[in-house]
Amino acid sequence: MAYDLRDPAYFDVEAAAKELARVTSLCDGCRRCHRLCPSFDFMLDDAIDRNDGDLSKITPGDQRRIVDLCWQCKLCFNHCPYTPPHPWAIDFPRLMLRAKAARARAEGVTRQDAWLGNVDALGAVGVAAAPVSNWVNGFAPARVLMEAVVGVHRDRALPRFSHKTFARWFRQRRGGRVAGGRKVALFFSCSVNYNEPQVGKDAVSVLEKNGCSVECPPQVCCGMPYLDGGDVAAAARNAERNIAAFLPLVEAGAEIVVPQPTCSYVLKKEYPLLAPGAGAQAIADRTRDVFEYLAGRHREGTLATDFPGPSPGAVAYQVPCHLRAQNMGFKTRDVLQLVPGTEVTTVERCTAMDGTWGLKTGNHALSLKFAEKTARRMEAAGPRTFTTDCTLSALQLEAVRGEKPTHPLALLREAYGIPEEH
Repeated sequence: MAYDLRDPAYFDVEAAAKELARVTSLCDGCRRCHRLCPSFDFMLDDAIDRNDGDLSKITPGDQRRIVDLCWQCKLCFNHCPYTPPHPWAIDFPRLMLRAKAARARAEGVTRQDAWLGNVDALGAVGVAAAPVSNWVNGFAPARVLMEAVVGVHRDRALPRFSHKTFARWFRQRRGGRVAGGRKVALFFSCSVNYNEPQVGKDAVSVLEKNGCSVECPPQVCCGMPYLDGGDVAAAARNAERNIAAFLPLVEAGAEIVVPQPTCSYVLKKEYPLLAPGAGAQAIADRTRDVFEYLAGRHREGTLATDFPGPSPGAVAYQVPCHLRAQNMGFKTRDVLQLVPGTEVTTVERCTAMDGTWGLKTGNHALSLKFAEKTARRMEAAGPRTFTTDCTLSALQLEAVRGEKPTHPLALLREAYGIPEEH
């Protein structure tokens, strides 16, 4: 019951602290996650070792720091030998979420987290004001003010707003739709909708090339930015809205396809927690990352493998954490390597952006250190093409390399010989 939102103890600060103390003692005895991320490094090196292993000396401030250093990459869950159904039942990412949620319930959601969590409001304003909003986001005095008011670092590269949302483009699109094909409901994500609509357009092109009848029901952000700040209630409201929008399509036989790894993870793993019931489980069961879906079509023998367009050649592929956390293998790599002349080197390193965490002033320098290590590993492969499925990882890599990685959907669309849609 430790992670059941319906249990009143879930939001009890003392109960959450007691559970963190239990898990800390077990992590001290294992240490398999040492050097995995700053959260574990602080726990083991600072909170425990500096006190000569006396766990009774770990302070509430130490616990708070452990929680704040977690950016919810989810990788420790796969790394841990004591996850459920082991009797110790360690689920570190859910524990960090619980601790943030309990804090938010007791202290209120911070202004920073409330602002960063409401992606749909920010996106709507940013798109409506583009390109002025992009100019403002690059204007030094405005960035100093933003840092002071909401704690977004003045030097943080921010996503650019499109002048037209992907949802609007899809509604206004004429022609090209497949009638009577495989039913697909596209959960396009807020980052695609407001910042990277070309990723959504490429997803539609690739899916229709493979005989899919694509629908885009009205939808809101998956809710992960709210979870970053512990606002479980707001995340649950978004989950309920999306479940209501997608469930009729799922019941009609559609699969939900998602071009952003964080969103596919949330729909699969978090919705049954946020909105327990048959509807959430049906959504989770029918959700596929876009390359997971395409790889499944290849296994069936129904994926188009005619590639008259250019090969991306030697590719360095950063595997997003929230794909690795789904335990699906390297589906993006597998599909890209169907293109003749393509050789993909996978780089399993985090860029430490992870939603809103890397935006915050106190995390900026640390996040870029992780991104720099990832970029060096990718460069060591000597690629012609850099790619990642995650638009926020791409933002990080662009910040440290000065060049934006190409989304793998664009590489696949080009290999199919399909021109960009506008």
